[in-house]
Amino acid sequence: MLYLVIILIGLGIIVAMFTVLTRKGGDEEDVLVGQADTCATCDGTNSQCEQECMMEAATKEIEYFDDEELDAFRQRPADGYSDEEAEMFREVMYSMRQEEVADWNRSLILRGINVPDQLKDELIMLLGD
Repeated sequence: MLYLVIILIGLGIIVAMFTVLTRKGGDEEDVLVGQADTCATCDGTNSQCEQECMMEAATKEIEYFDDEELDAFRQRPADGYSDEEAEMFREVMYSMRQEEVADWNRSLILRGINVPDQLKDELIMLLGD
Protein backbone atom coordinates (compact mmCIF):
# COMPACT_ATOMS: atom_id res chain seq x y z
CA MET A 1 0.00 0.00 0.00
CA LEU A 2 2.86 2.36 0.81
CA TYR A 3 4.45 1.65 -2.57
CA LEU A 4 1.16 2.52 -4.32
CA VAL A 5 0.95 5.87 -2.53
CA ILE A 6 4.59 6.70 -3.42
CA ILE A 7 4.00 5.80 -7.09
CA LEU A 8 0.84 7.96 -7.24
CA ILE A 9 2.64 10.93 -5.67
CA GLY A 10 5.54 10.49 -8.11
CA LEU A 11 3.15 10.39 -11.08
CA GLY A 12 1.38 13.49 -9.77
CA ILE A 13 4.70 15.37 -9.58
CA ILE A 14 5.64 14.31 -13.14
CA VAL A 15 2.24 15.41 -14.48
CA ALA A 16 2.50 18.75 -12.66
CA MET A 17 5.99 19.40 -14.09
CA PHE A 18 4.84 18.46 -17.58
CA THR A 19 1.85 20.80 -17.27
CA VAL A 20 4.00 23.71 -16.10
CA LEU A 21 6.51 23.21 -18.91
CA THR A 22 3.77 22.90 -21.52
CA ARG A 23 1.97 25.99 -20.25
CA LYS A 24 5.06 28.17 -20.62
CA GLY A 25 5.31 27.46 -24.37
CA GLY A 26 1.54 27.82 -24.82
CA ASP A 27 1.44 31.43 -23.61
CA GLU A 28 3.62 32.61 -26.47
CA GLU A 29 1.47 30.79 -29.02
CA ASP A 30 -1.68 32.38 -27.63
CA VAL A 31 -0.25 35.82 -28.40
CA LEU A 32 0.41 34.83 -32.02
CA VAL A 33 -3.07 33.38 -32.49
CA GLY A 34 -4.63 36.66 -31.34
CA GLN A 35 -3.06 38.47 -34.31
CA ALA A 36 -5.31 36.87 -36.94
CA ASP A 37 -6.04 38.70 -40.16
CA THR A 38 -9.33 40.47 -40.65
CA CYS A 39 -11.14 40.70 -43.96
CA ALA A 40 -9.95 44.29 -44.28
CA THR A 41 -6.32 43.11 -44.32
CA CYS A 42 -6.85 39.99 -46.45
CA ASP A 43 -4.64 40.39 -49.51
CA GLY A 44 -5.20 37.07 -51.27
CA THR A 45 -1.95 35.43 -50.16
CA ASN A 46 -3.51 33.57 -47.23
CA SER A 47 -6.10 31.06 -48.41
CA GLN A 48 -7.45 30.56 -44.89
CA CYS A 49 -8.09 34.29 -44.58
CA GLU A 50 -9.85 34.31 -47.96
CA GLN A 51 -11.99 31.32 -46.97
CA GLU A 52 -13.00 32.89 -43.66
CA CYS A 53 -13.86 36.16 -45.39
CA MET A 54 -15.93 34.31 -47.98
CA MET A 55 -17.84 32.52 -45.22
CA GLU A 56 -18.37 35.83 -43.41
CA ALA A 57 -19.52 37.50 -46.62
CA ALA A 58 -21.97 34.67 -47.29
CA THR A 59 -23.87 35.56 -44.13
CA LYS A 60 -24.19 39.23 -45.10
CA GLU A 61 -26.24 40.89 -47.79
CA ILE A 62 -24.58 40.72 -51.22
CA GLU A 63 -22.87 43.95 -52.22
CA TYR A 64 -23.46 45.21 -55.76
CA PHE A 65 -21.01 47.40 -57.66
CA ASP A 66 -23.48 48.99 -60.07
CA ASP A 67 -23.37 45.70 -61.99
CA GLU A 68 -26.86 44.29 -61.65
CA GLU A 69 -26.89 43.53 -65.39
CA LEU A 70 -24.32 40.79 -64.76
CA ASP A 71 -26.93 38.76 -62.86
CA ALA A 72 -28.19 37.62 -66.28
CA PHE A 73 -25.01 35.48 -66.50
CA ARG A 74 -25.71 33.53 -63.32
CA GLN A 75 -24.57 29.88 -63.53
CA ARG A 76 -22.98 30.32 -66.96
CA PRO A 77 -19.67 28.45 -67.33
CA ALA A 78 -16.56 30.62 -67.49
CA ASP A 79 -15.75 29.41 -70.99
CA GLY A 80 -19.27 30.14 -72.31
CA TYR A 81 -18.99 33.91 -72.83
CA SER A 82 -18.70 35.73 -76.12
CA ASP A 83 -16.15 38.53 -76.44
CA GLU A 84 -18.94 41.13 -76.25
CA GLU A 85 -20.27 39.63 -73.01
CA ALA A 86 -16.76 39.50 -71.55
CA GLU A 87 -16.39 43.18 -72.44
CA MET A 88 -19.36 43.96 -70.14
CA PHE A 89 -17.41 42.43 -67.24
CA ARG A 90 -14.26 44.27 -68.29
CA GLU A 91 -16.07 47.64 -68.27
CA VAL A 92 -17.34 47.06 -64.74
CA MET A 93 -13.97 45.78 -63.51
CA TYR A 94 -12.02 48.78 -64.81
CA SER A 95 -14.59 51.30 -63.60
CA MET A 96 -13.86 50.57 -59.94
CA ARG A 97 -10.92 51.33 -57.68
CA GLN A 98 -8.28 48.63 -57.49
CA GLU A 99 -8.99 47.93 -53.81
CA GLU A 100 -12.63 47.14 -54.69
CA VAL A 101 -11.78 44.42 -57.22
CA ALA A 102 -11.42 41.65 -54.61
CA ASP A 103 -14.78 42.56 -53.08
CA TRP A 104 -16.36 42.63 -56.55
CA ASN A 105 -14.97 39.17 -57.32
CA ARG A 106 -16.32 37.90 -53.99
CA SER A 107 -19.71 39.42 -54.84
CA LEU A 108 -19.75 37.62 -58.20
CA ILE A 109 -18.91 34.31 -56.53
CA LEU A 110 -21.69 34.73 -53.96
CA ARG A 111 -24.15 35.58 -56.76
CA GLY A 112 -23.17 32.44 -58.72
CA ILE A 113 -21.58 34.38 -61.58
CA ASN A 114 -18.39 33.00 -63.14
CA VAL A 115 -15.84 35.46 -64.45
CA PRO A 116 -15.26 34.94 -68.20
CA ASP A 117 -12.07 33.10 -69.07
CA GLN A 118 -11.10 36.07 -71.25
CA LEU A 119 -10.76 38.24 -68.10
CA LYS A 120 -9.22 35.89 -65.57
CA ASP A 121 -5.62 36.91 -66.24
CA GLU A 122 -6.51 40.59 -65.92
CA LEU A 123 -8.49 39.94 -62.75
CA ILE A 124 -5.64 38.00 -61.17
CA MET A 125 -3.24 40.77 -62.10
CA LEU A 126 -5.45 43.39 -60.45
CA LEU A 127 -5.91 41.21 -57.36
CA GLY A 128 -2.16 40.71 -57.09
CA ASP A 129 -1.23 44.40 -57.20
